[in-house]
Amino acid sequence: MAKADFQVEEAGDGALLKLSGDWTTTSLGRTGRRLEEALAGRKVAGVDLSDLQKFDTAGALALVQGGAGRLGKADWKARPEAGRIYALVEKLERQSAPPPRRADPVTRTFAKIGHGVYDFAAEATLSLAFLGRLIAATGTALKHPGRIRWAAWVSQSERAGLDAMPIVMITNFFIGAVVAFLGVNLLSQFGAGVFAVQLIGFSVLREFAVVLTAVLLAGRSASSFAAEIGAMRMNQEIDAMQVMGVNAFQALVIPRLAALLVMLPLLTFTAMLAGLFGGLLVTWSTLNLGPAFFLQRMQDDPLMFQQAMVGLSKAPVFAMVVAAIGCRQGMAVAGDVESLGRRVTAAVVQAIFAIILLDAVFALIYLELNI
Repeated sequence: MAKADFQVEEAGDGALLKLSGDWTTTSLGRTGRRLEEALAGRKVAGVDLSDLQKFDTAGALALVQGGAGRLGKADWKARPEAGRIYALVEKLERQSAPPPRRADPVTRTFAKIGHGVYDFAAEATLSLAFLGRLIAATGTALKHPGRIRWAAWVSQSERAGLDAMPIVMITNFFIGAVVAFLGVNLLSQFGAGVFAVQLIGFSVLREFAVVLTAVLLAGRSASSFAAEIGAMRMNQEIDAMQVMGVNAFQALVIPRLAALLVMLPLLTFTAMLAGLFGGLLVTWSTLNLGPAFFLQRMQDDPLMFQQAMVGLSKAPVFAMVVAAIGCRQGMAVAGDVESLGRRVTAAVVQAIFAIILLDAVFALIYLELNI
């Protein structure tokens, strides 16, 4: 195998290009770039093929892109088979569309904003359609309880609820301990360290327990719902269910929604206990306030029960939002893995955003109600 090479000689009305060696894919190397530099600003008047050996489409493309384009049949008289390859490549290269002109930065910015607005409107429309189908399926399930898939509901309750209990309790335990550390450190400076109990109770019962639990389930269950249903859509299992007359919402969405609707308040209650226990240990170790004093302060405050009810009242709403978003993104998965990854990510992000937004709305409502 001879390496591709060339020589450029001056002719009467241009340059004479003399080819040698194998002008093939495996032998070209950087010859095409050297040819382009040698022929820069020069016109090729003819080509000498006496030393040319093998020739393929890669060699023809190197000649065309190097500046030896528009050679005629007469130039390839010694190697007509190479001339046919060259003519085919030269025609395709000449007729290929030029690369699209890149728009200016201002146009690209407005185009990106426009695409974002369109995607947001399309996503909102599809979400409303999903909500309508979900409401219809829920009404059918309530009207015909015998059609509810109780086995799927129990299975999802165990996976989305009971299996999440350890991580929920551990997380809220440490959050309660952190709040207690901050409260004790701050209030002790004013001689009001005993009020750290109220601070722990209000923050854990009203906000931290339910919000952290919902966020953990958004990352754990919403992503799981989106991945499971999305994988079924990729494998066309949902299409097969519809062909067999099985309502996909009744079989896939309703059990997951019902499972979170029952389990999230339960997980929130256990999170409250774990958070209070973390605060209790901190106050006991730093302020030497025993468990009896901590529990007595909690019991004597008439607002503690109210704060617990406020926290628990948010749990069903958060549960419906997390489950609906996870299932909605799973139903929107296309037939490729990239779409599955995007939808799983979108399910987690949208669920967490919805939880924070709804928590702010609840705060405003309870503020107006003076609760």
